[in-house]
Amino acid sequence: MRPKQSIPVVDKAQRSHVEPSNSAVNETLEDYTLRYAPHSFRKWTPGVVAVTALGGIAYLADFSIGASIGLAYGTTNAIFAIILAAIVIFLTGIPVSYYAARYNIDLDLISRGAGFGYYGTVITSIIFASFTFIFFALEGAIMAQGLKMGLGIPLWIGYLLSSVMVIPLVIFGMKALSKLQVWTTPLWLFLMVGPVAYLIFKNPSMVTDWAAFSGTGHYQGFDFAAVMLGAGVCLALIMQIGEQIDYLRFMPAKTEENKVSWWIAVISAGPGWVVLGAIKQITGAFLAFYLMANMLPESAITEPVQQFTSVFQNIIPGSFAIGLAVILVVISQIKINVTNAYSGSLSWTSAYARVTKHYPGRIIFVIFNVSIALLLMEMDMFSVLGKILGFYSNFAIAWIVVVATDIAINKYVLGLSPKEPEFRRGMLYDFNPVGLVSFGAAAGLSILAFFGLLGDFLAPYSPIIALVVGFILTPLMAIITKGKYYLKQSHDGIEEPRFDNEGTPVATLYYCVECKQHYERPDVLHSHKHNGIVCSLCKTLEKSI
Repeated sequence: MRPKQSIPVVDKAQRSHVEPSNSAVNETLEDYTLRYAPHSFRKWTPGVVAVTALGGIAYLADFSIGASIGLAYGTTNAIFAIILAAIVIFLTGIPVSYYAARYNIDLDLISRGAGFGYYGTVITSIIFASFTFIFFALEGAIMAQGLKMGLGIPLWIGYLLSSVMVIPLVIFGMKALSKLQVWTTPLWLFLMVGPVAYLIFKNPSMVTDWAAFSGTGHYQGFDFAAVMLGAGVCLALIMQIGEQIDYLRFMPAKTEENKVSWWIAVISAGPGWVVLGAIKQITGAFLAFYLMANMLPESAITEPVQQFTSVFQNIIPGSFAIGLAVILVVISQIKINVTNAYSGSLSWTSAYARVTKHYPGRIIFVIFNVSIALLLMEMDMFSVLGKILGFYSNFAIAWIVVVATDIAINKYVLGLSPKEPEFRRGMLYDFNPVGLVSFGAAAGLSILAFFGLLGDFLAPYSPIIALVVGFILTPLMAIITKGKYYLKQSHDGIEEPRFDNEGTPVATLYYCVECKQHYERPDVLHSHKHNGIVCSLCKTLEKSI
């Protein structure tokens, strides 16, 4: 017999605000770490959420990536590589972005019910956390380069400053980040777009010369292997969708009145981030050619601070040009690294809480993530950017392709994966072979190819191997297993459905007998151990079910 639970009556004051009983609960509720983001917290309009999410792609590493690809493989191959990667990232980003915005959960919670199981996403949480500290280190290094050029600050101090300054902002979560991103975006866009547009306007013939550039490898026109090598570097950015989702989970419910603005916000801030990213990469390739034509040393050509200083110098005197370049670098670094630190803290917390059954608080992992990034900066990882991203892309592609395929194919075409998301402990099997086998095979084979262990011919095509294997194996594994490992049980012991007839999460509040707080319907279930309703995080922290 299913235990029947009456729906509690909650007044409007409780519905709009719940006063937490201790600081740990307060920090947890602030951004609903590891859980569903409720209606009562999602007060932002679709436009504000979109601008906040797009603020997370303010990073300047795109210019370095485009510069390194353009120099290595030539303009034609670089552009094809960037566009190919952008298409893949856009298409795989659509289903996961929709799922995050529609059901208000992050990528880890999505992945649990999209083929990986409850504990199966511990490894993917660590992969995502790795992405955040790798890119934190890259952006921090760029900021340190700017501080050294503009203010003469030694690199090691610049690394430290770029790390420490974001911690206070990240601690306050979405409320602070939304204000920061909205306020700084206009100035950031002006400083980034204006000088490049002016340079092209004043030197239109340079675009023609750049289009004919064959790279340091002297590639004559289109070369497929070169395109794939370049795309492999760009595809490491496929993991950026996870950071976009950390904001998209705060989208308001989709209604008949807001459906147009809702979809525009989801597409533009979700998969649409890669459009701006691709433009920045292509611009970076152009600026590298410009700097090379101006006889700058090769070591400086891929540094965004050098790129923009040279461009600004076409407009204003040298000292002012350096100052504007430093301002651009600092704004960009803060905008992206608050996102890197924030998203990384969520991923580390998720993995740690599930493994240890202890929740230390997100703030601990903000500091932990930033500390790892600082160590990487001191190790000068910026100098081996291409190699790091090329290797990392194999894991990133495999994970995102598996999750996107499970949502698009297994859920909506084959019907073997439940359409409504499930992330709660006890409702899921610990491990689901659909996602784990598909991810393991896709990542494993692509890494073997990356290191040349499958032959020299396949080495450049490791991203394609990860993409194809993940796409084919995910529905195949669902068919083989008949979808039996998605749900451990189909009913959570509460009579009211979690979603209404239109698929919108239900907002009814339920009282958690463990942490003494109220949570909306999608985030609770009945616990036999507690003989009552508990929230998903309290269920996570149970020593035994």
